[in-house]
Amino acid sequence: ARDAEAYRGWLDALAAAIGGARALVVLEPGAVPEAAEGCVAAGPREERYRLLAEAVDRLKRNPDTKVYLDAGYPAWIEDPADLAGPLRRAGLARADGFALNVSGFESDAAVRAYGARLSEETGGKHFVVDTGRNGDGPPPGGRGGGAWCNPPGRSLGTPPTDRTGDPLADAYLWVGRPGESDGTCHGGPAAGTWWPEYALGLSRRAHG
Repeated sequence: ARDAEAYRGWLDALAAAIGGARALVVLEPGAVPEAAEGCVAAGPREERYRLLAEAVDRLKRNPDTKVYLDAGYPAWIEDPADLAGPLRRAGLARADGFALNVSGFESDAAVRAYGARLSEETGGKHFVVDTGRNGDGPPPGGRGGGAWCNPPGRSLGTPPTDRTGDPLADAYLWVGRPGESDGTCHGGPAAGTWWPEYALGLSRRAHG
């Protein structure tokens, strides 16, 4: 969006389009962790938090819309306590919870443990987990070296379900569509492009 008013207009149109339908919105993947780690200057950072809080409020006016603020993944902001304040400023108190591992590769166990710690820091908030590509856990190399951009050898994770067996985890979801390219790394097409070969590899390596 070119400015705050344009974002508000886009958000209002999105909420109106959802209307009374049942929906779950993972709000702005990467926005809060990016701000929390200092990648955004102070003025724009506070505006970002304010706009996210407004987005939560607008979406929650819909009768059947659940809203989860994105909180990154364990290898991004390693100490969950560093996310608690930013999430609160972004409207977490009025959201249904936070989202973890969107388009990521962290294992279910690692994400649930991280989510439990972040839940403690945020007054018991629940969370959802993106399991679309985490069946074999994270690739070597951490966040550097292109390890998080179309890494080879990964597999589909737990299929989407709201039966997680974890009282804090409301659902496992495939938020980042498995098979959608992260960018032109590891031989991939442009970011967001459907990559059938990668999708097939994820499927063939899936467990169970």
